[in-house]
Amino acid sequence: QVQLVESGGGLVQVGGSLRLSCAASGRTFSSSSYAMGWFRQAPGKLREFVATINRSGFTTNLADSVKGRFTISRDNAKNTVYLQMNNLKPEDTAVYYCAAARGSVLNPDYWGQGTQVTVSS
Repeated sequence: QVQLVESGGGLVQVGGSLRLSCAASGRTFSSSSYAMGWFRQAPGKLREFVATINRSGFTTNLADSVKGRFTISRDNAKNTVYLQMNNLKPEDTAVYYCAAARGSVLNPDYWGQGTQVTVSS
């Protein structure tokens, strides 16, 4: 079993920054075997893709709504993936979830419990 634990969420003003972390653990978990991603879900809306990163960390993909503002990275030695969020907007307010996948991150094998991000105007 794999556990994903997010941290770093909170309340921030418009234009501010936050860095989310997702620490992965589990007896059989090997960071280099999983692509990782971040998703978010705002109240009353469906969960949506935010960013993905491949196993090596050399390839990333970002949703159009966050390109130029968010960066995803990973440290396989620490089994941790990060989401650096800059120039935050009210529409970024959501619960952010970390995901891990052996295949496509759009169909994850594991989810974290989520961390709340609230951007105040």
